[in-house]
Parts: sequence; structure tokens; C-alpha cells
Amino acid sequence: QVQLRESGGGQVEAGASLRLSCADSKRTSSNNGMGWFRQAPGKEREFVAGISWNGGDTRYADSVKGRFTISRDRSKNTVSLQMDSLKPEDTAVYFCAAALRASVSTATSGYRYWGQGTQVTVSL
Repeated sequence: QVQLRESGGGQVEAGASLRLSCADSKRTSSNNGMGWFRQAPGKEREFVAGISWNGGDTRYADSVKGRFTISRDRSKNTVSLQMDSLKPEDTAVYFCAAALRASVSTATSGYRYWGQGTQVTVSL
């Protein structure tokens, strides 16, 4: 069973950068698409970014396009999310997830395994 653990969250000011990492301790997700989602208080979980099994395809939510970059290192079974030019509206708990398939999915239903999340707080 895939076990995902996120790290790298924190509290920053608007305009700053953070880099989130997700480690697959069981090393079983290398052939799966991976994604990052976020959930703000009182809101539904939403897609942020996704990457295919080999990194050849990436997708981003319109709200983060041009500011966030997803990448993966299959040899280390890690997925990262580089977040630049952070805004207060990026404040949320960020979750890493392993997809059911090798391709990118933008829907929560396309993911089977989830990490426990890491908090990102962006202040003015």
C-alpha cells in the first residue's frame, strides 16, 4: 500500500516561495500519476497540479498556472511542488495523492492514496 507523506509547509508572507515535497515510503507509486490538491477551511478539496508517471505531462489549476511547478523524481519516489509568488488565497492544507492510473487526473476521484497534508499559510 502506498504511504505518502508531505513536508515543506509553513507560514510565509505574500510574494514568498515554498517548496512542498511528498515521499512515498513504500516506493510503490513510481508508475502512477501524482497530484497535489489543497483544501481551505470551509471549502472543498481542489486540484492544484498533477504529473504523469514519467513526468511527460503536467496539468495545473488556472489559479496557480505560471506560479507553481510540479516535478517528480522516480528514482527517489518523490514529488515536489514549487510554489512561487504566493498569495493569501493560496492558504490551505496541501495534500499529495497517487493516481489510479499512470496519466494525470484533475479529479479527486482519480486518486487512490492520499497523504495527511501540510499546512501552507500566506499572510499579507
